[in-house]
Amino acid sequence: MTREIGGDTVKVEVCKILNKIGALQFGTFKLTSGKMSPYYIDLRIVPSFPDVFQKVCSFYINFIKEEIGLENFNRVAGIPVAGIPFASIIAYNLKKPFLYVRKGVRLHGRERRIEGVLNPGDNVLLVDDLITTGLSLRRAAKAITAEGGLVKDVVVLLDRQEGGGEKLGKSGIKLHALLNISEVAEMLYEIGAIDEEQLETIRKQIKKG
Repeated sequence: MTREIGGDTVKVEVCKILNKIGALQFGTFKLTSGKMSPYYIDLRIVPSFPDVFQKVCSFYINFIKEEIGLENFNRVAGIPVAGIPFASIIAYNLKKPFLYVRKGVRLHGRERRIEGVLNPGDNVLLVDDLITTGLSLRRAAKAITAEGGLVKDVVVLLDRQEGGGEKLGKSGIKLHALLNISEVAEMLYEIGAIDEEQLETIRKQIKKG
């Protein structure tokens, strides 16, 4: 079978990986946005599995090449904390300069929110692990534009489908997600990794978003 980037072959493989490493958990979780959720996908553990990390980064890289195009950005920026490991590997492999955006301004040194070299007019691709409300990504984009950069595109492995993409769109930024949570939930249900009740839990959360 031909390997489709962003297509079913890769999507099934990512779902199997998430299941294998135990990335999906059910319970009561407070997300970075402050929002409560009955499930949590922990992509911070991916770099702890070298083979999985390498594979996921290769999916990101091929997706970026096909979905966005290397000519459409000059630099790659990681979003703290989970997006930084992925962004650094992506930038290295694409031979693009790497930056990362701090959560807050440093109170010493250059007192900047952007770490790395950013020139006025540089087109920066933002990379994160997933998106919920898009708040972290919008803040990062604002920090980059405040220092003269441009942000047109954001790439994530997973869209939780809780309004983040639409909010980015209102700021003139396009979201590119390799997978959305409804696809993940359906595939995990099909392979018996989650039951019907867990599938419904995820569906209800999407509707709330």
